[in-house]
Amino acid sequence: MQALKILLLSAYDAQSHRYWHQQLATQFPQHAWQILSLKDRYFAWRMGGNALSFKAQFDAQLKADYDVVIATSMTDLSTLLGLYPHLAKRPKQLYFHENQFAYPVNQQQQGLLEIQLRSIYSALVADCLWFNSSYNRDSFLTGVKRLTKKMPDGIPGDLNQSLHNKSKLLPVPIADDCQPLHRNHPCKTHIEVVWNHRWEHDKGPETLLEVLRLCMAHPEIKFHIIGQQFRLTPPAMQQIIAQHASQCLTLGYIESRTQYIQTLQQADVVLSTAHHDFQGIAMLEAVACGCIPIAPQRLVYPALYPRNHLYPSTPENPQQEAQAIVAILQQPEKLNPVAINCSWPQLQSRYADFLQ
Repeated sequence: MQALKILLLSAYDAQSHRYWHQQLATQFPQHAWQILSLKDRYFAWRMGGNALSFKAQFDAQLKADYDVVIATSMTDLSTLLGLYPHLAKRPKQLYFHENQFAYPVNQQQQGLLEIQLRSIYSALVADCLWFNSSYNRDSFLTGVKRLTKKMPDGIPGDLNQSLHNKSKLLPVPIADDCQPLHRNHPCKTHIEVVWNHRWEHDKGPETLLEVLRLCMAHPEIKFHIIGQQFRLTPPAMQQIIAQHASQCLTLGYIESRTQYIQTLQQADVVLSTAHHDFQGIAMLEAVACGCIPIAPQRLVYPALYPRNHLYPSTPENPQQEAQAIVAILQQPEKLNPVAINCSWPQLQSRYADFLQ
């Protein structure tokens, strides 16, 4: 493969976004990478002003020449190409870790219409749109169609078709350190469930709380509640800390990657209660480490896991979801390990095409 000068822009550099581009640079060291990123904080400002922030922090780097431009979908690519028109002459790839049409409704969210429109502009100026799952792609295209139907006039008639025509699927590869251990636990008398998601409202902490409440009657079920934490902790997670710590073998974020992988390898089941997941990397990592997945029958999960690993989706009723989860946990012998198809060996050639 010809060595390339690649500009990669990550406008809201969340943990999963760093996971992706750091692996890219590691797996393709023959290329000259210029990775420019903005911190994952001040969401509304990042979405509205990231082009200004990129110019303020990285003006010299953006004035340089590159062979390929890659941007995450939160990047205001259309404005950046206006500020740096020489970049418009290069192949431009827009990678969607998520889209702004499929998040749970947050009444505190400001400027959602402007954010959605800006993502459409970026998609229009990109040469190719890459999505980490079919759910992500389909919810984006459906969201664009629904939004533009509400507009009074002035929408290009071929907008949706043109976006669809340049849309492709390319999952985030799971890191090579996610490997199962060949384990036998002849003396193990309990089942270990890992919940390894961000401690935020969109990951369904209310359902998790109800699961723990029900499992007080099942001391053989133990938990590892891990995942990224933030300054504000959802009330349900606060209750878990205060009332259910004794049920947890691990409670809190694990800083060490090595220790995190070891925790996944020793667990038996990985649980999702998410209201939003576009690929579910945390789940896929755990599955790659040997955990059996249990997930809601919604979002990306029906495309990833067998039906008997999915519980009925009733996000408005956490108690009902918790009852379904605990019923599955009480019969783990009915579940089998699941293979994933997004390791680096499986995706290396597709990413080589992506970069070219």
